[in-house]
Amino acid sequence: MEAPDHLASCKVVLAGSIAKSLQIEVGKGLSKLERKPLLVGFLANKDPSARFGFGFLLREVDREEVETHIIAANQDEAIDGIIVYYPIFNSRQDQYLQQLISVEKDVEGLGHRYIFNMYQNIRFLDSENLQKSILPCTPLAIVKVLEYLKMYNTILPYGNRLYGHSITVVNRSEVVGRPLAALLANDGASVYSVDVDGVQQFTRGEGIKKRRHEVVEKEAWALEDCLPLSDVVITGVPGKAFKIPTNLLKEGAVCINFSTDKNFGPEVKDRASIYVPAIGKVTIIVLLRNLLQTSTPGFEKRLDSADNGQSLRDASSRAQ
Repeated sequence: MEAPDHLASCKVVLAGSIAKSLQIEVGKGLSKLERKPLLVGFLANKDPSARFGFGFLLREVDREEVETHIIAANQDEAIDGIIVYYPIFNSRQDQYLQQLISVEKDVEGLGHRYIFNMYQNIRFLDSENLQKSILPCTPLAIVKVLEYLKMYNTILPYGNRLYGHSITVVNRSEVVGRPLAALLANDGASVYSVDVDGVQQFTRGEGIKKRRHEVVEKEAWALEDCLPLSDVVITGVPGKAFKIPTNLLKEGAVCINFSTDKNFGPEVKDRASIYVPAIGKVTIIVLLRNLLQTSTPGFEKRLDSADNGQSLRDASSRAQ
């Protein structure tokens, strides 16, 4: 009998399977609320894909008026969370809009307070370590994928559970790639962050003795130097032309694609031990999970009473 073309050495894991446990968690949280949380999304660009998704209030507005609408939504007590479809202006104006969203309604975790906490490895909003800081949806979704795949070593304490893993992230955008590299490094991994400008390494230093990650430029390094060293390869490169060179992957690597385009060819199954071709459904559930957090009674009050200085000293566990 002839051997099959692809031996059962690679497990393909679909986002729907990963999202199920998170759906249960969100469902239990929703059952404890007195009313259904309201999420409002502002669409001020021409991206047709943004019109298809989950059930929420979508407001299509002129881009010159989106600022006014965000301010109004901040003040509307019926609204629990706000998302905005970027890019709108493709300039610093977009960053301004991100900071305009009220911190208690910032379910995307893109405002200054949440971004500061993430990069500084501050995992709670309050000194009692009761209110977890909100993390950007797509980076957190990838963390949840890695947890599902048992890449996090639960024998180790929170914050160190990726210690011993080398991970390549092919994307260094300010929305996904750079935050993801920081999150993974803060959890103990050695992360190679790759983009068109080169390679940066994110780590917590030798023996993960530093409290937060540091970044080192890897002079003259390229993607080809990182792939053979990496247990996990995560890609998010837009465009059908880009493909990860399968022959350079470490045998048995875990490969995760978060781009809308497939960054891995079908031959990845000959080299990888686990392949996750998309994470969209996990990202949606993570967004709803963040919405649940901002909708929980007392969230705004805990924000008002938070002491960031104490949180920095006591940081020991992130929203996972």
